[in-house]
Amino acid sequence: ASAVNPFEPLRLVNTPELVCPYCYSAFAERDILFRCTGLPGPEGRTCPVGKDTALETHLGRNEHLPPVFAHDGRLAHAVCQECMSVSGRHVCPTCHAQLPVGFGRIRSRTIALVGAREVGKTVFMTVLVHELMNRVGARFDASVGGADDHTRHRFSAEHEARLYNDARTLRGTQRTRVVREPLVFRFTTQRRNLFGLRRPQHTLLSFLDTAGEDLHSAESVATNLRYLHSADGVILLLDPLQMADGPRLADPGARIPLSQGPEHQPLHMLERVTELLLNSQGSAQRLLRVPIAVCLTKIDAMRGQLDQGAPLRRPEADTPYFDIADSQDVHAQVRQLLHRWDGDGIDSHIRNHYRNARYFGFSSLGDSPDADNFIRGGVRPYRVADPFLWMLGEFGVIPCRS
Repeated sequence: ASAVNPFEPLRLVNTPELVCPYCYSAFAERDILFRCTGLPGPEGRTCPVGKDTALETHLGRNEHLPPVFAHDGRLAHAVCQECMSVSGRHVCPTCHAQLPVGFGRIRSRTIALVGAREVGKTVFMTVLVHELMNRVGARFDASVGGADDHTRHRFSAEHEARLYNDARTLRGTQRTRVVREPLVFRFTTQRRNLFGLRRPQHTLLSFLDTAGEDLHSAESVATNLRYLHSADGVILLLDPLQMADGPRLADPGARIPLSQGPEHQPLHMLERVTELLLNSQGSAQRLLRVPIAVCLTKIDAMRGQLDQGAPLRRPEADTPYFDIADSQDVHAQVRQLLHRWDGDGIDSHIRNHYRNARYFGFSSLGDSPDADNFIRGGVRPYRVADPFLWMLGEFGVIPCRS
């Protein structure tokens, strides 16, 4: 058998639709750069390390690394012309982040997570990923892990440890001039091919947590939610306790957020996000094609508003597929709750702008934390994975059944 040539193209088609999961810039596969390994080449020459200004500008990383060099990015390996060493490290041509293994052959999905201040975005993202790595992953026979060392370290040290080990809520994401870096995960399941053989199916998932203050104006949305331009799906979080009648109808003991200005109202925030998506689509004459999951968070604080037989009181599904009928029942109930708690503005806006929308309700923690941010009884999420699983079903990554 002939040896595999590592310098042959991975693919011959130059697809111009690749999007970096870290900075969300679009580029052709041919334009992917390589980073030198920093190891001595065959003649003993070594490339010096230096500050990578692209990494600092786009991702806020202050790192000293070997240089990047241009070559046909469709190749698995390339030779650095300075030191003549062989490198297989592909990097984004814009931000210089090292791309996940198999990038270009793995379907990348950017899921935009948006919501106003104190809605619980950071907690939701942490609990969701923890559930995917454990209970939900087992349900779908899937494995989930960080796609790079930065994600693995940040998720474990900055998110998971405080919430699950210390049982304390996470600090809200602060507005800052420093560029925030997304967390990128690899979701892997198995599918049978035409010959009945089981093959892994990988999907890259990119989450960018943003400060609620980033949604104050159209200008800040455009700057800080740049990944909406390339979003495959949007998860919109709405806090019922921030709605018009939410505080009055909440259960006793629920922590009511401080009164916010009009710029924080859920409908106004939704309108600004929609404007950006319309600009990205290039036409306001068509419904937005991107699927949007509209989620009522902190549903545990509103249990008194839910009848005993309500869909949102049902036990969570444990089937290895997304239950369409159950989701549609929840959708109908949440729509009623939106009208009851905040009028018909949100529902009318969604129906008049989005082609594919689904309503959800969940609790990331299971109960309100106390005044010291301590979660008594630990984290007990309820239906927190539903909007994400619906989106994976829309993408064809997991099976759906009625």
